[in-house]
Amino acid sequence: MMWNYLVSGLLTGATVVLFDGDPGSPSLDTLWDVAADTGVTVFGVSAPFLMACRKAGVRPRRGRMRWVGSTGAPLPAGGFRWVHDHVGVPVSSISGGTDVCTAFVGSSPLVPVRAGEISCRMLGCAVEAFTPDGRPCPPGVTGELVLTAPMPSMPVAFWGDDDGSRYRAAYFEEFPGVWRHGDWVTFTEDGACVISGRSDATLNRGGVRLGTSDFYAVVEGFEEVADSLVVHLEGDGDDGLGRLVLFVALAPGAVLDDDLTARIGAALRRDLSPRHVPDAIEAVPAVPRTLSGKKLEVPVKRILTGTPPDQAASRDSLADPDSLDWFERRAAP
Repeated sequence: MMWNYLVSGLLTGATVVLFDGDPGSPSLDTLWDVAADTGVTVFGVSAPFLMACRKAGVRPRRGRMRWVGSTGAPLPAGGFRWVHDHVGVPVSSISGGTDVCTAFVGSSPLVPVRAGEISCRMLGCAVEAFTPDGRPCPPGVTGELVLTAPMPSMPVAFWGDDDGSRYRAAYFEEFPGVWRHGDWVTFTEDGACVISGRSDATLNRGGVRLGTSDFYAVVEGFEEVADSLVVHLEGDGDDGLGRLVLFVALAPGAVLDDDLTARIGAALRRDLSPRHVPDAIEAVPAVPRTLSGKKLEVPVKRILTGTPPDQAASRDSLADPDSLDWFERRAAP
């Protein structure tokens, strides 16, 4: 949807620069070089791309850049600080949805930018955090991201859904009359927010909900870990809490041995909480991601609990269609 979102910039008289291809080829400098060479002033990329640049020690060319936009996944505070320190411009982190082709929360030059936070609600977006029983959460309390009033770009029906049942189930089943988007959000006193991942991928350990974005910020801070994905398998385990399983794609030459496993567990315990320590850590060839860089947490969880891969996710939408094969083999009886 970002192409549709971006092309409207032409209506403002701006020039749009599009890059079609692998943003990491031939190196992570490629997009920064394109931006500098073309005089881009507002540079929009994905949060995983920025975190990859940070981890690789990229030193970007700033050129005429005034603003870095980030979307596609939550951007940890470390990503904000890396842009500030190595690019020298503010970060505009935004979040919305493909289905509405816009953002619900984002930034404004009139409000502060704080590391790890999305600055404000977008104009015309009645965004709130709701408790499970449908009440607004007070500041500092995490809840479901909902919209309590209509927006012009909301879909009004699904193709082939003649009675509207699939449409209502997708958005309005949880809170009648209120759009539930499926993200897990916490608002601050002044209207900024932190999105901690998809609510349907949220880790629920003994009734305590754990967002995945903070988890990845710790795990992927290890040089040995190129990428990671965590799922909570409610049906597993003997204590009723289920099993928290961490899958790691290792950097070239790295080995998942007892030492690395122990160090990852200790870091999660120290930086987050004992409940974040996984029951198992397993090495995988690749973490499944969409073409836009989003991790497939929910599809992987569905595959591991018995859903056929081609029903859990569309391989055409994956950056690496073969990345589901390992999980399919693991789930096989």
